[in-house]
Amino acid sequence: MPVVAETKALPENAYTTLPPGTAYEPLVPASKVLPELTVRSVAWGLFLCVIFTVASAYSGLKVGQVMEAAIPISILAIGLARVYRRRSTVLENVIITGIGGVAGGVVAGAIFTLPALYILKLDPHPLQTILICLAGGCLGVLFLIPLRRYFVRDMHGRLPYPEATAITEVLVTGEKGGSQARLLLEATAIAGVYDFLVTTFHVWKEYLDFQFLGTVRALAERAKVVVSFDAIGFILGLGYVMGPRSSLILCAGGVLSNLVLVPLIWMIGRHLPDAAVYPAQIPIAHMNAAQIFRGYVRFVGVGAIATAGLFGILKSLKIVAGSFGVALRAFRRSEPAAGVRTDRDITVMSMLAGVAVSAVCVGIFLGRLTSSPAVILTGLGLTLLFSFFFASVAANAIATVARNPVSGMTMLTIIISSVVLLRFGVSGTTGMFFVMAMAGMVCTALSVSGQAITDFKAGYWLGSTPAAQEKVKFLGVIAASVAVGLTIGMLAQTFQFGEAAPGDARVVLPSPQASIMKALVEGFMSRQPVAYLLFGAGAAIALIMEMLEVPALIFALGMYLPLELNTPALVGGFLAHFLGKRSERLGGEPGRAVREQGVVIASGLMAGGALGGVFGAACRLIPGYNEDWIRTPFYGSDSVSQIVSAALFAALCWYVWWRSQRRREEAQS
Repeated sequence: MPVVAETKALPENAYTTLPPGTAYEPLVPASKVLPELTVRSVAWGLFLCVIFTVASAYSGLKVGQVMEAAIPISILAIGLARVYRRRSTVLENVIITGIGGVAGGVVAGAIFTLPALYILKLDPHPLQTILICLAGGCLGVLFLIPLRRYFVRDMHGRLPYPEATAITEVLVTGEKGGSQARLLLEATAIAGVYDFLVTTFHVWKEYLDFQFLGTVRALAERAKVVVSFDAIGFILGLGYVMGPRSSLILCAGGVLSNLVLVPLIWMIGRHLPDAAVYPAQIPIAHMNAAQIFRGYVRFVGVGAIATAGLFGILKSLKIVAGSFGVALRAFRRSEPAAGVRTDRDITVMSMLAGVAVSAVCVGIFLGRLTSSPAVILTGLGLTLLFSFFFASVAANAIATVARNPVSGMTMLTIIISSVVLLRFGVSGTTGMFFVMAMAGMVCTALSVSGQAITDFKAGYWLGSTPAAQEKVKFLGVIAASVAVGLTIGMLAQTFQFGEAAPGDARVVLPSPQASIMKALVEGFMSRQPVAYLLFGAGAAIALIMEMLEVPALIFALGMYLPLELNTPALVGGFLAHFLGKRSERLGGEPGRAVREQGVVIASGLMAGGALGGVFGAACRLIPGYNEDWIRTPFYGSDSVSQIVSAALFAALCWYVWWRSQRRREEAQS
């Protein structure tokens, strides 16, 4: 207890710009030495990194959103501090959060790109997946280190760092973190059991379409208007964290695709009973709503997402140019490693050696895909250039708006790399694998660099040693790379990525970003016709969203994702809205407690739901597995099973509402 007695509040100038000549004094001063890089902090950080990597991999493949790891882990770190006789210091908790937070960055790099190889039937070996993530993650950390002082120290008070602020506040309010950790575990357990049962066995229906009602069924058959709902806890939590505005925009994209574009295409195409209109393979007159969505509307969504990503790049051009110059100057005249503890990086020679080793590994990996030295060197150069260039973009984006334009930058990597490699005669399946491996490395690098800048800023506010944070980042990258490589390999055996293949009865994980990357690389490398008109329609929609000042990427993702994944997110967003209104009416400490509890519970629903899905995937690997191992008598009745599912989902919503206010009521009694 005495160890942390002095670490109770951040300095008053923590979030404000400093007058000239003034230095920021962190929570733990540079002159004070506390336990930081200990066996305890490293072991817990690696353990939580693996757990959240597995959970995030499933969630990202399910709905295209990677579960945020750092904030829940910071809450858990505070709770774990009470387990030991000597409570963990705030600096140890920074290390735990920093290692565990790597999970989100590595997972984003992996699941946004590498499932495309499975969709293309180029099934990579798990070792290849691990090496791609490992190389990209290490490059992301290494290229960010020379930028740390600029973004963290020189820009103090000028960039808001929303996510780093939340993590820092959680770690500072240590006493509150213990009860929050228990609540997070409670919500995780509830959602884990709930989602495990509904997605693994025949207990009650996961998807609701209410077509047991005559009117709803008639709309689906005659107008191809289908409203569906995936009643699981994970997406409810996701919608809560997204908030009402983002969840509304996401669902609006789904409404446009499923309730406007699909019926329009059906109305026109049903008069062509014998002709298939490209790119679909069967006549529209013979399609149901889901087939129209996959055959046509999905490509409109792809065009919208690609264009929204490019808009993000264009908006960042000025920042990119400035950050690129800063990085070059940092490499040219690096500041010495010696200095105060709170401003000490790993040595420049160590950093350069790490870049050299990573480059050699990337070159060897690419050399296993082709024997042409020119192609290998070109691929290596593009990988290093994009990773270095985009690291600063990712850091700027995260520091400013807490959103990393991963999809847009990765798509740009695929487009440029494909155009360049085609000039070397690289095409077909070899070209697809080559380009997607490069894209996986670059995507992982920029995702990890965006996450790392958040960790470095939180450490700067609290008084961590930067060199210690940087060293353990590599441990986190290794652990997360191995975990995500094995998880994707396991999921690939029990699920289909992208969309259902004819004759394959396995459950589909939509993998939206990877499906988009697959469409891009396949269009370039196979020299097949591309549905430019559909892509162009999506681009026009994204342009309209930008003109209306609506976040185009969220809307476009809603267009691409199946509607059943958008609708429960909207419920979560509305729940967050109403709880937010209630907290405003309460005001003060009671209102703040309601808001905090709601976020913690939603994070638990996401973590538990994702883990429940992974456990379900593990069950499917058991020889003789059958969904009828647990089957309720009413499961076969659509009307009863869907009503039960809707009632249980409503109960889950009630739990979030009730539990968010329970601690306040207990405190008042």
